[in-house]
Amino acid sequence: MSNPVKSILLAGVGGQGTLLASEVLSEVLMQAGFDVKKSEIHGMSQRGGSVTSHVRWGEKVFSPLIPEGEADILFGFELLETYRYLDMLKPGGQVVVNSLKIAPAPVAMGVAEYPEGIPGKIAEKAETLLVEGMDLALQAGNYRTVNTVLLGALSQRMEIAPELWQKALEKLVPARFLQENLKAFELGRACKG
Repeated sequence: MSNPVKSILLAGVGGQGTLLASEVLSEVLMQAGFDVKKSEIHGMSQRGGSVTSHVRWGEKVFSPLIPEGEADILFGFELLETYRYLDMLKPGGQVVVNSLKIAPAPVAMGVAEYPEGIPGKIAEKAETLLVEGMDLALQAGNYRTVNTVLLGALSQRMEIAPELWQKALEKLVPARFLQENLKAFELGRACKG
């Protein structure tokens, strides 16, 4: 009997809301009736370091970790972090990525340069939806909703009812921020890249 397991690797920088996004994604998948496993690597998340989260779902999932080359979707919150994890994507996999560039420490110290042409390099490897996350978050009324904008964009690539995304946001986002997050989600869902 076949038990297909799907996987999404979230990659970002500490402080971007990557971990909250993985919580929302996991909640949505559980509400949809799947067995879900999640694993997070926080790194130096409080200092702007690399943050990844593995989310896997199916009828039965035995491990939260995505083997190299088996992610169905690479979900990136920052361009260079996304590029770094392209080898995790399976052939035919997809990328949903924020257009944001955050300078890693060597670039910030002036000893290296941020690589040019990252969006094109990502698009050469996989079908890619490039999202202007900050612009859409500002349209939603709060720059801190970028992660929710990106979840909206991701939802385009998944066969999960929009109502389940809304229920998960209602459960996990504090009430005082809910309306702007719901708006951010809809803006991301409508994004064409």
